[in-house]
Amino acid sequence: MPIPEDVTGEEIDKDVRQELQSLPKTLADDVAKNLVMVARLIDEDPEGAYGYSRVALRLASRVAAVREAAGFAAYANQKYSEALAEFRAARRMTGSVDLWPVMADCERGLGRPEKALDMAGAPEVHKLDKAGQVEMRLVAAGARRDMEQLDAAIVTLQSPELASNSVQPWTARLRYAYADALLAAGRDGEAREWFAKAVEADKDGSTDASDRLAEMDGVEFVDALIEVEEQDVPEGDGDSLPVEDAEPRDLTTAVDEDVVVVEENDTPADDEDNAGVEEAKDSEDSEGGVGREADKD
Repeated sequence: MPIPEDVTGEEIDKDVRQELQSLPKTLADDVAKNLVMVARLIDEDPEGAYGYSRVALRLASRVAAVREAAGFAAYANQKYSEALAEFRAARRMTGSVDLWPVMADCERGLGRPEKALDMAGAPEVHKLDKAGQVEMRLVAAGARRDMEQLDAAIVTLQSPELASNSVQPWTARLRYAYADALLAAGRDGEAREWFAKAVEADKDGSTDASDRLAEMDGVEFVDALIEVEEQDVPEGDGDSLPVEDAEPRDLTTAVDEDVVVVEENDTPADDEDNAGVEEAKDSEDSEGGVGREADKD
């Protein structure tokens, strides 16, 4: 797959670069460039990221960082069985437990929430850092919801990290998950409160908490709403292009402006008929035309 000219391979994390030192330099550079492309595309173009991950995997399947990148690319494309296999391979190579929560989430993706809950109670969880433990809590709550145990999901998310007023990298997602679980349980008032708290913590827009909050408040954002009133146009004076109804996208409604083209053709007349022509034209002008009125929500 083509690599853009601005990608050098030096952009990767230094720890990954160190792992690649076991490879010949030219091969290491090629693998590094493909890993850079995986990281660059995984959010906006998961399929493209997956393609680059497969190239890196063919070049260096014995490098843990490559197996991990391949796992995340497969995970982003909902290829959960493949992702789980890659994560397990990376874990065997490194002995690290960092991938434990995402491995449990793969079990959820494969329709095995009970297995995810077993992993949430495993000794490996105690070896995770704080961010990993919060992630594991989110996965466990998701597994409870998969099993339609809404109250248990809510209890699972209740933790010191949720109650804390300090904002950490995981705070917005934790509050959002709690709000969403409350809403699913029919506790709308509490859900709105926690969506608002999620918005406060979500500085980089990692969740759609603001949209969910606006939806609960019945707020609809409108860019432009123009209503066109049809009026009779004298035959032959011109043709009106119909207004196309724009389909709403999310909470935004947009309507294309109508375009009206009127062509006036002057017909030569004898001097003695000028007065009659002018009178007829004045009459037509007073009766014709298309009006446009802006409709306010």
